[in-house]
Amino acid sequence: MRRWNGWGDEATVVELPANGAAFLAERIGDGQPLPDASLEQVLACVPASRLDAHPLISLDAETRVRHARGQSLPDWLAMREGDFGQFPDGVAFPETPEQIRQLLALAVERDLVVIPYGGGTSVAGHINPQASSRPVLTLSLERMSRLLELDEESQIATFGPGASGPQVESQLRARGYTLGHFPQSWELSTLGGWVASRSSGQQSLRYGRIEQLFAGGTLETFAGSMELPTFPASAAGPDLRELVLGSEGRFGVISEVRVRVTRLAERESFYAVFLPSWSQALKGIRSLAQARVPLSMLRLSNAIETETQLALAGHPGQIALLEKYLALRGAGAGKCMLTFGVTGNRAQNAASLKQAKRLLKGFGGVFTGTLLGKKWEHNRFRFPYLRHALWSAGYVVDTLETATDWVNVDSLLGKIESSLRNGLKDEGERVHVFTHLSHVYGEGSSIYTTYVYRPGGSYAEALARWSKLKHAASDVIAQNRGTISHQHGVGRDHAPWLPVEKGPLGMAALRTLAVHFDPEGRLAPGVLLED
Repeated sequence: MRRWNGWGDEATVVELPANGAAFLAERIGDGQPLPDASLEQVLACVPASRLDAHPLISLDAETRVRHARGQSLPDWLAMREGDFGQFPDGVAFPETPEQIRQLLALAVERDLVVIPYGGGTSVAGHINPQASSRPVLTLSLERMSRLLELDEESQIATFGPGASGPQVESQLRARGYTLGHFPQSWELSTLGGWVASRSSGQQSLRYGRIEQLFAGGTLETFAGSMELPTFPASAAGPDLRELVLGSEGRFGVISEVRVRVTRLAERESFYAVFLPSWSQALKGIRSLAQARVPLSMLRLSNAIETETQLALAGHPGQIALLEKYLALRGAGAGKCMLTFGVTGNRAQNAASLKQAKRLLKGFGGVFTGTLLGKKWEHNRFRFPYLRHALWSAGYVVDTLETATDWVNVDSLLGKIESSLRNGLKDEGERVHVFTHLSHVYGEGSSIYTTYVYRPGGSYAEALARWSKLKHAASDVIAQNRGTISHQHGVGRDHAPWLPVEKGPLGMAALRTLAVHFDPEGRLAPGVLLED
C-alpha cells in the first residue's frame, strides 16, 4: 500500500548501511531524529467538507489526507509532523473526458477551486490546497490510465493522462514498444504530469525529453475542449502544444495524451567509468555530448557524490578493493564516476561502446564494466526511498536542479554548492553537498545537487533551515544564468524566481494566457504564477 506520509510503497524499504551513517556523522554530526505523527492523529484534524455529495467526488477524510500534499521537503515535514495546514474539501475521480468537463462545469456552478492531480509526486508545491473562501476540489486522474490507441504505422500511442510510468511501459511493452521516459519519480508520476511539468527522463539522450515525445492530445478548459492534432512537423504558426507543456494545470486539465513511441531495443547495458578529476570528467562528458556519440544515458557524479555513493553502497570490503584498483590505475582521490548506457541492437551498441571508450580513454577514464552499471539500473528508482532511511537516522535530505550552458556549468555548480555548504554556518551546522550532471546536451547540461543537513530540535527549525538553504541557492541560480527548473516545474516553490528568467514581457504573456483560459482563477491558483 502507498505511504500516506512519504514516498512509495510501504513494503519497499531502503536501509542506510552502518558505514553510511558513520560517514554522515563524521561530516555533519550525529543525527537528530524527530517524532512522527500517526495517521489517526492527522485524521482527527480533518475538518468537515464544504462540498455537497456528488457521485464523482469522495468526501472521505483519509482520501483527502492522501491528496493534500506532494513530495517536496516542506510537504515531507508537514506530513511527518502531522501539521498539514489545508486539506481539499473533496477528491474527484473522473474516468472519462466527459466527466472532467462535468466537474469543471460543477466548479463554475458552485464556485470551486480545482487542483489537477496526477501521481502526487510534485516536489515544487503544485498540488497543495491553499486557504480559500471557496471550497477546494482536487481532481485525481488516476482512473484514466489506459492505452486507448496504438497507431503502429505512425508509432503514436494515445493514453489517459493518469497512466503512471509502470502503467505506460507495461501496456506498451505488451505490444513491443516503449516510451522510454524514465524520471526518477517513474514509479508514481503520470504521463499527464510529465507533460504539465516538462519532465525529463533518465534516458533522454536516446528518447528525448517529454517535449520531444508529446505529439498532441486534448486539454479540457472552462470554454471547451482544445484539440492538439499530431503532425510530424508544422509551420502553421506557434506550436499550441507549447501552451500545454509546462502549463502546470493553470490553463486546463489534460484529458488525453498522444506520445511518440519506439520499438523495444534488442539490447541495453549500462557501464561505469572513473575519471581522475572533475576537470577531466567534465571535458569527457562534454566531448561525448558534442560528438553525438549515440548513447542512451549519461550521468556524471562529482568527486563528493562519487565518495558518498561508494560510502552508502554497503559492502565496504568490496569497495576497498575497488578503490585500491582505481588508485593503481590513476583514479584515486578526487575521482569522478561516469555512468552511461547503450541501447539498440548488437551492432549499434558495439559501435557506441567503442566510440565512448576511445573518447574517454583520452581523458584518463578507467572502465569497470557493467557491474556498477547494473547496480545503478537496479536502484535507479529507489533513491526517493533513501529519504526514509536518512530521516529515521536523524537527517534531512533534499535536492535542487537547474541547467545552463557548458561555459557556465562549472562556475554555477560551484556557486550552488558553496551556497548550500555554507548556508547554516551561522548556526554552527555543517551541510553535506554533492552534485551530478544527469541530462546533457550539445550546448550545456542539467545540474542536480543533493544536500543533507540535521533538522535541529523541532520541525519548525528543520523547515527554517530548508527555507534558508533553498532560497539562497535559488537566488544563486537565478542570478547566474541558470534556469529555476530543468525538470520539476515551477509550482509554488519556484514561482518567485520565474520573472528573472522570463522577463516582464514573458510574464505578462503567461498571465494573459491564464486569464484567457481561466478568467475566474479557479485552476491551481498560485502555481506557476504568483497570485
